[in-house]
Amino acid sequence: MITKTINHIYQGTTPYFVGDGFRVSNYIPGVNNYAGNELSPFILLDYNEPHKFAPSLQRRGVGEHPHRGFETVSIAYEGEVEHRDSTGAGGIIRAGEVQWMTAAGGLMHEEFQSENFTRNGGVQHFIQLWVNLPAKNKMDKPHYQALTREMIKEFKLDDNGSVARIIAGNFKGVNGAASTYTPIEMYDLRLNKNSDITFEIPFNHNAMMLVTKGEVTINNSEKSKHKDFIVFNNDGETIHLNANADSMVFFISGEPINESIARYGPFVMNTKAEIMQAMEDINSGTFGVIS
Repeated sequence: MITKTINHIYQGTTPYFVGDGFRVSNYIPGVNNYAGNELSPFILLDYNEPHKFAPSLQRRGVGEHPHRGFETVSIAYEGEVEHRDSTGAGGIIRAGEVQWMTAAGGLMHEEFQSENFTRNGGVQHFIQLWVNLPAKNKMDKPHYQALTREMIKEFKLDDNGSVARIIAGNFKGVNGAASTYTPIEMYDLRLNKNSDITFEIPFNHNAMMLVTKGEVTINNSEKSKHKDFIVFNNDGETIHLNANADSMVFFISGEPINESIARYGPFVMNTKAEIMQAMEDINSGTFGVIS
């Protein structure tokens, strides 16, 4: 197997608030402004590094807003977020869980810190990722995958407690919990100090990872610390990691969709005409309302 080399390592934008409940740094498009298919099928990644919120009587978050043409994947490390949408779906995402929302043809959505988290306060640590959909699926019916802790299978990496939690794809024979439209690998790697792992991904995948805790050495050469985002070249299949401290790594790779992209705010389509249609559909109430 050929080692997959590193293209670039960088940190996200200066942290800012989305609504009043998510303090995030943006990594995709990020400082490199990856606006096309460079990292396809991934089109947005926001990282809410650990941030402590004081107790409050007023729930914090993002109010009603639309989505069309893609999927949102919310990964919770700490904290609780409650979401609802215009299809009547909803739920609470807790630590160790994932909410995979296929907006597809369109819906209205809101997400707020849960009542319990609001009342007691605490540390919030989250990732939100946007995954593009192929043109043939952009107007599919919206749906959810609520991936609880119990649903996400683990692969034991060593005898010291290091594990790979497989959200999507296949890690050394263990299948991920999520169903995806295009081939995607998504792992939550929990590595104790001195953990040493090697894994393979498809040669043609765009691959990247975010260090969400600690520090790791990649391919026995490059050290990456908390908040570093690593984009790999499409030149190999094997990645080797050594944990220099207790660490967590969010790893994603995917087969590029390689279709035209037209995006405007919460809409990701293939043409400008489809964006205009989405705006008309919002104005006419086609996306529904949250009740």
